Amino acid sequence: MNPVIKSFLHAPSSTWTHLVIDPATQAAALIDPVLDFDYPSGATTTDSAAGIIADMRALDVKLEWILETHAHADHLSAAPQIRDSLGGRIAIGEGIRQVQAHFSAELNFEAGFRSDGSQFDYLFKDGERFHIGQLDARVIATPGHTRDSVSYLIGDALFVGDTLFMPDGGTARCDFPGGDAGLLYDSIHKLYELPEDTRLFVCHDYAPGGRAHRCLSSIGEQRRGNIHIHEGISRSQFISMRGARDRSLGMPALLYPSVQVNVRGGEFPPAESNGHVYLKVPLHAQPRQSA
Repeated sequence: MNPVIKSFLHAPSSTWTHLVIDPATQAAALIDPVLDFDYPSGATTTDSAAGIIADMRALDVKLEWILETHAHADHLSAAPQIRDSLGGRIAIGEGIRQVQAHFSAELNFEAGFRSDGSQFDYLFKDGERFHIGQLDARVIATPGHTRDSVSYLIGDALFVGDTLFMPDGGTARCDFPGGDAGLLYDSIHKLYELPEDTRLFVCHDYAPGGRAHRCLSSIGEQRRGNIHIHEGISRSQFISMRGARDRSLGMPALLYPSVQVNVRGGEFPPAESNGHVYLKVPLHAQPRQSA
């Protein structure tokens, strides 16, 4: 049995959120939901999430899981707001512990912050199987972009987070803490072992060349046509290309705000003594690792 997929584009961050529905039971999972965040003012809203919630209610689905592919560095997660409205469990890969440990040290998180993943309802192990209604699902650890990156194979649909973009967009960067181009190459080739007609859903699409935004390709299309890692590209070639490309990229504008929220399962840091919540920006920091 294969899922019904409905995808939602968050245009400000070029992020795709995917609703996965079991057609037999109307059980559902929501993958990578986004919280609206205006960096200059510090304001957050749930307008985008509210639209998804309204659609889910109209479809009369029962939300069982809110799945994060990793702790994103380009948007804030709306997972808690979705859970408060519709229920479900917030889950991520167990590699989140390494990401938490790094950023809690780099950003000097509050005393008592736990780098054990307990901010999430569930941590998945590599290869772990679970269900969405009657749909079979499997977790595939895909580190390389980050240490906690996972892909979810649900029926014939694969959700890869930032590991792959559309074929004309290539692959994720590997210069964040814990990133590793060799690991990313290995992770992608693990995905390339899946059947060619496996539907592949990306989390981001930046519409190269001004084309319309897209989120769906296939394993076969990626194998043959991904501009960074198609058939015939060696591991050493990919590592060299990825390193050169990453050195040319600027830091994501929302890196620090995003990780401070997303490693907490979408919750904000605790309020300080004046009752206000703050997100830190370290001065002269270099969070990117050298190639």
